Amino acid sequence: MITIINYGAGNLFSVEKAFAALGAKVRVSGKADDILASDKIVLPGVGAFGDCMKQLKASGLIPAIRECVDRKMPLLGVCVGLQILFAGSEESSGVEGLGFLDGCVRKISAPHEKIPHMGWNALDIAQAHRDNGLFVGVPQGSYVYFVHSYHAVPEDKDIVSSTCFYGEEITASISAENIMATQFHPEKSGDIGLNIIQNFICHGQEGSR
Repeated sequence: MITIINYGAGNLFSVEKAFAALGAKVRVSGKADDILASDKIVLPGVGAFGDCMKQLKASGLIPAIRECVDRKMPLLGVCVGLQILFAGSEESSGVEGLGFLDGCVRKISAPHEKIPHMGWNALDIAQAHRDNGLFVGVPQGSYVYFVHSYHAVPEDKDIVSSTCFYGEEITASISAENIMATQFHPEKSGDIGLNIIQNFICHGQEGSR
């Protein structure tokens, strides 16, 4: 069972619909017991970093999420759901993120581009991640859909599984053991996005990497 975590800050319907279209056994839940009983979890997020963390704290679900991560349960973060995996963000000074990953979230530095970065952009998939994790069968240069003004800057560059260019190099996705996340919206990225979601569904199953 894959649980999409409902804490009041995510595109729950569209994410659930994408997983269900691929035949996944999926549910949306804001209950700690459901999260802990899952095989995999999805952490969505839209809006500001601080607002997402405020709602997540109010939900009381952080201990359950931490336990899942400690158990090495596969986790997929989406959009701000990627950003809150880090300790903090320039967007919301003084607000603590989940701190699962070392690094920070910074505003996109693109003086000649419109911010937010909104629309389709091509992925540059890191060599070490091209044939495993979220990108099995995903061609280099595939286009996916973004809506954001901030992006993660991990201390460990090896966990950056893909980037894109928008005035500067932007972290498009990360992969660190059981934690995977995309700054882009796979549920809004057509067949490529469905391929990425399918790879998460299959993560940890026999024959996957």
